[in-house]
Amino acid sequence: MSALRPGRTDDRTIRIRLTDSPISRIGYWWATAVGFTWGFIWSTGPIERRHGLVIFTGMPKWTFGRGGSCVGGCYLTNHNTGERVLGHEAVHKAQWLRYGMLFPLLYLIAGRNPLKNRFEIEAGLEAGGYLPTRRTRSQPAPTRPPTLRRGRASNTP
Repeated sequence: MSALRPGRTDDRTIRIRLTDSPISRIGYWWATAVGFTWGFIWSTGPIERRHGLVIFTGMPKWTFGRGGSCVGGCYLTNHNTGERVLGHEAVHKAQWLRYGMLFPLLYLIAGRNPLKNRFEIEAGLEAGGYLPTRRTRSQPAPTRPPTLRRGRASNTP
């Protein structure tokens, strides 16, 4: 019987780290390969690289969720490629890097409601288009176009 250190049960225990590890990196690269293949098959628009993502545009709406989906290092969308959205998706890419293939499972457990999903909250609800954008004092209030009226232009007979 071997002498055990206080607080340890067995010195022969192998601990496998699943997040921020080589194992999660393998999952990230696998997801990126799947996203790249899916995007390559269905994309009809330009394919570009921005914010560290390979962006596939012109995708049919049924090939991705909501306004677009980040799969590994790939972003699949029809046309939703604004700078704020890409910043949001870059956070999801970092989440894929951290969790690897655990990410889809953890995302599913976090729920479909983006207002309660911790991964969407971390990526930024406004940038993801889930909340209206807040205006700062330097931004002018949006103006409404003039309302066109039908009928007489004035009250005169």
